[in-house]
Amino acid sequence: HCERTSSPPVHPSGNYFRDGQTKIDFVLVWEVKVRRKRRSRGQSQGEAAEEAVEAAQEESRSERRKAQLAQWRDKFIQNLQSAGLLMEKEESSSVKKAIHYLKLHAPWDVLVYYAEELCLRAPLQAQPQPDFNTSAQVLQKLWVPNIMKDSVPNRPVDYYTCAFRKFLGSDDRENYFTNTQRHRIVYEILARTVYGRRKRAEVGVARLLNEGAFTGAFPLHEGPFELPGCDMQPDKLNKRQVLYHYWSNWLKWYKYQPLDHIREYFGEKIALYFAWLGFYTAWLLPAALVGTCVFVSGILTMGSNTPAKEICESGGLYLMCPLCENCKPWNISDICPMVGYLFDHPGTVFFSVFMSLWAVTFLEYWKRKNATLAHHWDCMDFHEEEEPPRPEFSAMAPAMEENPVTGVKEPYFPEKARISRMLTGSMVIVIMVRPTGVVREMHRTQTQYEDAFTFKVFIFQFVNFYSSPFYVAFFKGRFVGYPGHYGTLFGMRNEDCGSGGCLIELAEQLCIIMVGKQLINNVQEFVIPKIKAWRQKRALSSVKKAQKAEQPKCWEQDYELIPCEGLFDEYLEIVLQFGFITIFVAAFPLAPLFALLNNWVEVRLDAYKFVCEYRRPVAERAQHIGVWFIILEALSHVSVIVNAFLIAFTSDFLPRLLYQYKFNNDLHGYVNFTLAYSPPSYNYSSHTVCRYKAFRDENGKYTLVYWELLAVRLGFIIAFEHVVFFVLRVIDWMVPDIPESLELKIKRERYLAKQALADNQEALLVNEAIPGDKK
Repeated sequence: HCERTSSPPVHPSGNYFRDGQTKIDFVLVWEVKVRRKRRSRGQSQGEAAEEAVEAAQEESRSERRKAQLAQWRDKFIQNLQSAGLLMEKEESSSVKKAIHYLKLHAPWDVLVYYAEELCLRAPLQAQPQPDFNTSAQVLQKLWVPNIMKDSVPNRPVDYYTCAFRKFLGSDDRENYFTNTQRHRIVYEILARTVYGRRKRAEVGVARLLNEGAFTGAFPLHEGPFELPGCDMQPDKLNKRQVLYHYWSNWLKWYKYQPLDHIREYFGEKIALYFAWLGFYTAWLLPAALVGTCVFVSGILTMGSNTPAKEICESGGLYLMCPLCENCKPWNISDICPMVGYLFDHPGTVFFSVFMSLWAVTFLEYWKRKNATLAHHWDCMDFHEEEEPPRPEFSAMAPAMEENPVTGVKEPYFPEKARISRMLTGSMVIVIMVRPTGVVREMHRTQTQYEDAFTFKVFIFQFVNFYSSPFYVAFFKGRFVGYPGHYGTLFGMRNEDCGSGGCLIELAEQLCIIMVGKQLINNVQEFVIPKIKAWRQKRALSSVKKAQKAEQPKCWEQDYELIPCEGLFDEYLEIVLQFGFITIFVAAFPLAPLFALLNNWVEVRLDAYKFVCEYRRPVAERAQHIGVWFIILEALSHVSVIVNAFLIAFTSDFLPRLLYQYKFNNDLHGYVNFTLAYSPPSYNYSSHTVCRYKAFRDENGKYTLVYWELLAVRLGFIIAFEHVVFFVLRVIDWMVPDIPESLELKIKRERYLAKQALADNQEALLVNEAIPGDKK
């Protein structure tokens, strides 16, 4: 293994033990409240005695709970020491409470042992760093200045790597393992360490955090994020300051994200999220341009909309039947549906096809981008071969069996039992309407566990967010009946669409979601973390006041930050947005534009939260974005079918087409063609002859035109989805998942890895053959 090239270590104040040499790899925090006696005021002797008994019982329960937590905590710390971790304790106290900080350090022997067990990557040879931005490569070939490119200092060195097996020697033990690797190793020890009975799954720091034995467990940020001054040289900034200035800065909204720096500081999992978000945002640009052009074309051709002109100029010619039980008849000229044409014209059909192709093409090229990044970050085969069992699985698994891939004995849970539990959990979900049973399903790895949890929660969020648009698009106004024979449910008349039709209602709803709801979400993402941080600082203010003269230590400053809440909510927000801009795009062509504007803000908001407001999360490895990609593929396929039905049954595109083909190409008389007369029985009871939108005769029966139109609609759906799905398969076939240049690079690296290991093996054999040689 080669040495990682680095500058001489600079020890930032507070990131080391008191000796100034031992790195702090992790910090555990717990609080102990100081007990104070209660005072009774203005109470009778009996009331005071009764309250004293209740207080004594409550205090007894509280003391037993505190003793239990202290016992678990002491046992846990003792087992951490047995695992080889070095520790140093600090304490900050006030009149109300004491805060204990336990600093942890993994020595060299522990790092080497777990590096092999966790299959960490070891550097072999430095390699040149390619530019992964396609737009940068295109602009460079065209000799066009690239304003999006930014010269970010201290770019991490890229290495050819191989799986860590047997350590072969290093003179720089302090810098051989990266900080994120050290954090990962220490967290793995924390997650595996037992503090109680293993059969009760009393294992791991995560459970202790949930129980309240610890109030915090986190690696430290690498210094403050504030810039020291304008005269500071960029290459002297710490990693957090680099990310703050070149990534989370709002003035950098048009710059490429420094993905290598993000990966170096936060790990592959978070870096892949931001890579995917940036890639998706870039791909929204062509979709937004085409959608805006379609919308503008609707504005320009609005004056040629003959049916809308007929409605606006009809006066009292078409008296419409009441829309509800207590409503009055109304003239169709009252609505003047010129605006509705913006969301229901031939251009929207083209845009639906375009967005279906766009979605699949985007996903195909993301697979290529993902493969390139996964290879560049040494996690291409992580999920299949390298990911260890999660600690909770290891603690609760009933047996040990040999892994057929690695040949190592691992905790084992029968697949049949897991499937049985998954089916049971699915039934519980349907009945209880909440995601349960993910823990009982006993998924082996953290990735499998998170995928199962994500899928279950997304099903509920899908219903919550999409049920209303689906109802308006496909169910509202479909079961109304006709005058005199209106459909009812529980004695109430079924809801009909408004005077402008269902499509304009769907467009209004999507506009509210894509503009108003996204704006509210961004405000919440900006304000809520600040409120949480303010509450955290306020809770710790008494301790800070007691230490006025002392400069706050870095672990105290990081403890004031809020815990990182993971990426689930971030992914969920953007994936739901992806569904809105693909599934219902026929009703609102401007959806991609508002999504683009939102995501420009979203990238910087999320970056600011991770750099400035969150405690540093443990760096996690990841090969891809997980089950979210499968969900995106499912949404892209659902969008094809939904848009086909939306155009066929909700819009007026096909009725107009049929009228042009059978009666009049310029659409004169189309309004009268779509309106039916109320039955004579209804006219007698209401003393009014009115019209309603349907293809029925005077007796309320469907006309021949209705059945012709139904055949056209069904034929359009079949043709639309067959053509689009065929083109999607062609795109899938034409665009390989892994670029050809990357395949060649992978073969080259495998060859170099074999050569390096062979040379090292030969060196070991030579050393064994010459006893006097000591290297």
